[in-house]
Amino acid sequence: MTTFVDRVELHVAAGNGGHGCASVHREKFKPLGGPDGGNGGRGGDVILVVDQDVTTLLDYHHHPHRKATNGQPGAGDNREGKNGKDLVLPVPDGTVVLDGNGEVLADLVGQGTTFVAGQGGRGGLGNAALASARRKAPGFALLGEPGEARDIVLELKTVADVALVGYPSAGKSSLISVLSAAKPKIADYPFTTLVPNLGVVTAGATVYTIADVPGLIPGASQGKGLGLEFLRHVERCEVLVHVLDTATLESDRDPVSDLDVIEEELAQYGGLGDRPRVVVLNKVDIPDGKDLADMIRPDLEARGYRVFEVSAVAHQGLKELSYALADIVAKARAAKPVQEATRIVIRPKAVDDAGFTVTQEDDGFFRVRGEKPERWVRQTDFNNDEAVGYLADRLSRLGVEDALLKAGARALDGVAIGPEDNAVVFDWEPSMSAGAEMLGRRGEDHRFEAPRPAAQRRRDRDAERDEAQGEYDGFNPF
Repeated sequence: MTTFVDRVELHVAAGNGGHGCASVHREKFKPLGGPDGGNGGRGGDVILVVDQDVTTLLDYHHHPHRKATNGQPGAGDNREGKNGKDLVLPVPDGTVVLDGNGEVLADLVGQGTTFVAGQGGRGGLGNAALASARRKAPGFALLGEPGEARDIVLELKTVADVALVGYPSAGKSSLISVLSAAKPKIADYPFTTLVPNLGVVTAGATVYTIADVPGLIPGASQGKGLGLEFLRHVERCEVLVHVLDTATLESDRDPVSDLDVIEEELAQYGGLGDRPRVVVLNKVDIPDGKDLADMIRPDLEARGYRVFEVSAVAHQGLKELSYALADIVAKARAAKPVQEATRIVIRPKAVDDAGFTVTQEDDGFFRVRGEKPERWVRQTDFNNDEAVGYLADRLSRLGVEDALLKAGARALDGVAIGPEDNAVVFDWEPSMSAGAEMLGRRGEDHRFEAPRPAAQRRRDRDAERDEAQGEYDGFNPF
């Protein structure tokens, strides 16, 4: 059964925002209590957090769909809905987050590092929050905004200072088991190591981590064997250690050709040319291995490699190797620039930035794109005429109407607000550019011609009263 997974596709969905409430306060002896609808709660976020206790992405391999909780809707008496609970997903140190196109969204390194993979939707405003001097009692509320949903890819790149690379059965697992307290599987057949193993080594005052990468073979950078699957685990390492088998039983192999093959695969993979190299000639406790090591060592040193002769079984040469790696790691750490605290950068909006764009497409449609217009459309209840009128007011105040006119839009032209796959399309009526001054009592909107019997009766009664008042003012008994 698989116990180590270093690449998964995760489907995350943040919580939806709760709907706002449209309510009017009702209490004895208070006939005009006013609007008291509460706001909806915010939807929960999906947050990735680095946890040192997590070493694999196996849990997300078995359960790839994760969703945060929704916000609760508002209620009357100015009661706001409860916010949705954030969904916190622990990931291993060194996890890289990518989108569906392979673009890196975040590189999570260091305990506690966080990344918001899905933003929760905003809660809709209740009619109490929408009331104004002109719209004293709105008969509508805003809908909650849908939470962000997307597919991401998590890739684990081991965070280690030293990487042991080499052919299968070269003795990498044996070496890491004697240098550290790691206990990898060791056997006398190729590809015994199927997953990277990590160990912690203490050499004097320096403590560093060492990784045993599964064996590489020719063509690893193109996907042969296990190379391509695990080559990513050497990207973060400061030192590459070539473990060469001096006692191989294969007649067509020798340590120098093994080194050349592995270097070629590392070059094909790319990005590792600047890492210092160390060569370890393993299994020198075997007579033939010692003779071969003495034979090829001058050639390797002539190439510029530091060469160490060791035996993981007999514990020969391990101390010298451990301290040499510690010295290289310490120098690499000292050469790194000091990390400064993240500075807060404030980027004010440009003076000429309207926050939206209007473009005419080939089919004659006019498309409006922008954070505010798209969010307002998502929060509008199109079954409520008053809510649609409120949306028209907001778009007009933002300048969408003027931008459409400048772009050449005419009456009844098609206008789409939002992306192509999820847009609201309507026939544009320039007359709807009028604002709240057209609203009547209690939020009535004269731009809609739907019959309103109660409103008409009230207007007739007001007209009769005004007419009677005019006759009384003109009456003169003398």
